[in-house]
Amino acid sequence: MKERLVDAVGKKLDSLEVVIDDVYVVEESGEKTLTVVLDSSVKIIDLKTVVQATRILNPIIDTLDFIEGPYTLDVYAKEKGEESHE
Repeated sequence: MKERLVDAVGKKLDSLEVVIDDVYVVEESGEKTLTVVLDSSVKIIDLKTVVQATRILNPIIDTLDFIEGPYTLDVYAKEKGEESHE
């Protein structure tokens, strides 16, 4: 899933100086959440950057059909030292 999204996004996140660190799906109480974790080696990612990245990612994710049916998209910045979900 991560590789498909990274390929589809290409260099569209480069101007924000962020990369996709992880992508995973969680289902809780019948509700699905697609989570995209962002990381940066050059800066601390602020909320404005997360919002800009979400605006780039959302239409791309819609075309990839990762999840059948309704779901919530959650995009957040990885905390320094946080391990990947894998």
